[in-house]
Amino acid sequence: MTSTPMTKYPMIDMAERWNIHPDHFWLRGRQPEDPVVFDEATGVWNVYRYDDIMKVFGDTVNFSSDIKRLFDSAEVNEHKEGNLIQLDGEEHRRLRGTVSKAFTPKIVADLEPRIRDITIELLDAVTGKEEIELVADLAYPLPVIVIAELLGIPGSDRDLFKKWATAILDSTYKISLADADQPATPPEGERLIDKVQPMFDYMREHANERRRAPREDLLSHLVAAEMDGVKLTDTELVNFAVMLLLVGHVTTTMMFGNTVLCMDAQPDWTERVRTDRSMLPAFVDETVRLVSPLPAVARSTIAEVEIAGRRVPKDQMIMLYLSAANRDEAKFPDPHLFDPTRYPNPHLAYGRGLHVCLGAPLARLEARVALNVLLDRYPVLRADPDNPPTFIPNPGMTGVHTLPLRTG
Repeated sequence: MTSTPMTKYPMIDMAERWNIHPDHFWLRGRQPEDPVVFDEATGVWNVYRYDDIMKVFGDTVNFSSDIKRLFDSAEVNEHKEGNLIQLDGEEHRRLRGTVSKAFTPKIVADLEPRIRDITIELLDAVTGKEEIELVADLAYPLPVIVIAELLGIPGSDRDLFKKWATAILDSTYKISLADADQPATPPEGERLIDKVQPMFDYMREHANERRRAPREDLLSHLVAAEMDGVKLTDTELVNFAVMLLLVGHVTTTMMFGNTVLCMDAQPDWTERVRTDRSMLPAFVDETVRLVSPLPAVARSTIAEVEIAGRRVPKDQMIMLYLSAANRDEAKFPDPHLFDPTRYPNPHLAYGRGLHVCLGAPLARLEARVALNVLLDRYPVLRADPDNPPTFIPNPGMTGVHTLPLRTG
């Protein structure tokens, strides 16, 4: 690994100061010397450079988003059906076309007043406190209420959603395909599935209720929707709705918390944002580049391929390290420098191509609206050295688990 000195890079200082996950080398200014590395311990190929990752994103002939086909597990494969993230080709087009109607620019923009009202209500509940805990008080409940209301399920059930999401966030295992003599099964996979199975049962119950009594909500739309004359199967519908619920709030929660943590690390930029709120979207975007909530995404090889001069066999798992690519000096001048004026800023945190994040516009809107309210409400927001932030233990995610903030 090559390393970058810390002196002019507060973001690197931040990683060391708060002891962020040791596996997250990119936060510490380190980059692998080789663009592609085969990890013998896990049997996974890791790809780190921007241009190589872009080629994989654009090649749907040789690479598949379906990694679960590599695992010999009936339970794992059952939860693949209808999971937009894991699908390719016609099935992906059909499902994405079905749900994209609920995320049109107008529908997303029309949510702004409701997002503001929820933010104000949540912050009113902690008015007068000398310290707030950003995740529990705002960053978690806001996006989960928004996505629950879109789906048409009770936002008051958010403690249930948090329990299920925490089972995933707190898992610390790494996927391994290293043992060729054994079926490829994710370590602890069955146990994790058992923990989140009630979430699928919950969503199935609500979907069945919509069949009996449709409403004006996304879940009713999914129940009734047809694409090319074909309706979603029960399993597709439930898995799809669960994916929307989880992805719709977990990544936004991490993005929001990471942005506020970066504000603490970048006081000069934060004061400029307080003065000129038009800079806020760019501040959030630069945070997402440097502290991406999902540092890597997976693909599988459909055929033998070449990546950066390395021959990768068929049926291999590829991990595309977006966080490393977002600090690739060949694409981003002075890549470890936090610079909200960076333009263009073509980071990969939301993915690219057919699988670009469908909810990115909503996440950006939630962050912009809620952060504006937060900055208006609190002239001072600073991390507490005596009560430091904690971080999600899952190495496949980068985000604060708790973020206590002093308000005076």
